Amino acid sequence: MRKIEQIEQQISELRERLKNHELYSHLSEVQDIKIFMEKHVFAVWDFMSLLKALQLQLTCISIPWKPSNNAKTARFINEIVLGEESDVNEKGKPKSHFEMYIDAMNEVGANSERIFKLVNATNSIQDIIDNLPNSDLEKAEKAFLEFTFNTIETKETHKIAAAFTFGREDLIPDMFIAIIDKSNNSHDSKFPKLTYYLNRHIELDGDEHGPLSLEMISELCGNNENKWNDVLEVSIEALKKRISLWDEITDKIKQKKPAYNIA
Repeated sequence: MRKIEQIEQQISELRERLKNHELYSHLSEVQDIKIFMEKHVFAVWDFMSLLKALQLQLTCISIPWKPSNNAKTARFINEIVLGEESDVNEKGKPKSHFEMYIDAMNEVGANSERIFKLVNATNSIQDIIDNLPNSDLEKAEKAFLEFTFNTIETKETHKIAAAFTFGREDLIPDMFIAIIDKSNNSHDSKFPKLTYYLNRHIELDGDEHGPLSLEMISELCGNNENKWNDVLEVSIEALKKRISLWDEITDKIKQKKPAYNIA
C-alpha cells in the first residue's frame, strides 16, 4: 500500500481543509440543514453514477455472461453496489442511499425539486454535458457535476476509481463525523431518517467501503507509474471541486443569517 500512502500524504492538506471546513460550524439550525441537503444531494446522485461506471467496467452485466478480467476488483465493486444501491433503511426496507437521502430531505422539509428536474431530464452522459450550462444549478454545483461526468466519459477505470475513492468514498466518514459533531445534537430525535443515513454512511464507508476502494485503486494501478500520477491528479481536482461546493453552500447559509447581512 506504499503508493496509496503517498497519494494520501499528497492530498492530506486538501483533506484537512475539507474536514475542518467552516461549513460544519454553520449547520446549527434546520434552515441550514435544508440548504446543505438541497445542494449536497447532487453529490449523492452523481456518486451513484461513478459507482455504476465502475461496475460497467469491472464486472460483466451483459448477456452472455463472461468472467471479468479481475475477479478481485469485480468483488470489490459488487459489494459496494450492494450497499449503496440496495441497502436497508431505518425500517429495514431495501432502498438505495440516494432514495434514503431524498427521504431525509423530505423529513427536514428540504426541496428536492431541482435534483428531480435534473434526474428526470437525464438519460445519458451527453444529456448532462449538454444541459448543465443552461440549467438552474449554481456555479459550484455545475462544476462539480461536469468534473464527475467528464471523468466518467474518459472511460479510464483508474481515473473513475480515483474520483470515487479519494474525492468521495474514502472521505465521507470524515465529512459526516464533522457534520454530526458540529451540528446541534437535538436534531437526532427530530430527524431519524437523516441521522440514520449519516450513521449508516459512517459505518459502511469507514469500516467497509473505504478500505475496499483503496484496495481497488491498488489493483487497478499496480506498478503503472502513469496511472498513479493520473490518480493523484484526479484526486486533487475532485477534492478542489468538493471544497468549492462546500464554499458555495457556506455562502448561501450565511446569506440567510441576519448576522452576516448587516451593512
